[in-house]
Amino acid sequence: MTDSPETPRPRAEDLPPESFGAALASGAELLRSLPRRRSGVAGARRAADAWAARHPDAHAQLVVDQRPGSPVVDYDLLLDHPDGGTIALSAPPEDGVPWLIDHSTHWAAGHLVSVDGVHVSVPQALTMLRSLSGRDASPYQEIVDQCLLAAAGDDGSPVGAADLQATADAFRRGRGLRDRASTLAWMAAAGMSGEQFEAYIEGIARRRRFRKEKEAELAPGHLAANPGDFARVRAVWVTGGEKVVVGDVAELFGALGSAGGPGAAGGLGSADVPGSVGGCGPVGDVVVTVGVRWESDLPEALRGAPPGQVIGPEKAPGGGFLTGAVLSRTPAVADAATLEAAGRAAFAAWLAERRAAATVEWHWS
Repeated sequence: MTDSPETPRPRAEDLPPESFGAALASGAELLRSLPRRRSGVAGARRAADAWAARHPDAHAQLVVDQRPGSPVVDYDLLLDHPDGGTIALSAPPEDGVPWLIDHSTHWAAGHLVSVDGVHVSVPQALTMLRSLSGRDASPYQEIVDQCLLAAAGDDGSPVGAADLQATADAFRRGRGLRDRASTLAWMAAAGMSGEQFEAYIEGIARRRRFRKEKEAELAPGHLAANPGDFARVRAVWVTGGEKVVVGDVAELFGALGSAGGPGAAGGLGSADVPGSVGGCGPVGDVVVTVGVRWESDLPEALRGAPPGQVIGPEKAPGGGFLTGAVLSRTPAVADAATLEAAGRAAFAAWLAERRAAATVEWHWS
């Protein structure tokens, strides 16, 4: 007695076109055949479009979901039911768990970014954005930098009460929170409890402590390697929309009039004086700066310029033109102010190196 061959199961494509069941079976076969990598999504969409063309009554749409923190993708096929409504068809190829349920407990669900294995949730990132430094950096870079600092500064040692208080006071001053009522109002608007605010301030304090210690560690070596950057330079320059042309420093100060002169006082810091230049014709509004800077903080055109030599007019970085001169230059000395500046510069370079070497993965979906 011989076994009779098994009757083959009919393929969904061979069923009558009016059978919605055939469309469901065929759709499941389509989903199971689609590539599961992000690089194959374009091909999957083409295959779905071809399938939809063969089943026009279903008005099919392919939904693509990219798993958080993974190159794997999942698919749903949306079909119009003949009696109205929409059917969402899923065909998970592995354990049978639909991707919507599976992703709700995925390790990266709700995560925004991973930096060197440190995972940051969306709420954590929003908290980080509340303490942006204000420097010339994008929010993306700020978040990455804060992740790097948090990881480097988390040595497990407690933060002292004095440091916590100083950090909280600085935070409140920076946001104009002058009293308890305004601080509580800010916390309520940010959705932070008292415990969350304390943890937030502790995180800032840890990063500040690490930065201070790292700057002190790096400062002497950076100053020794870059002494020219930390010469104290007294200079004057004028920027504006029109060119200011003078022959020497005396003529430049004569043109600036009451804005300042070779004997004008100037400390290490800003001394920007808005006004108009007399004696140079109708040049419009200008900004005059007279003061002392570290060499590396001068406008690029003045760095390394010999004292007494007028530079410019040259194009200014922010637009317009710059004319100026170095008045005097004092070589760098390893005093407290210079070491502090060298530490800041060294820390910025250290952080840039860490950022360039970090493994950063944004989980946008």
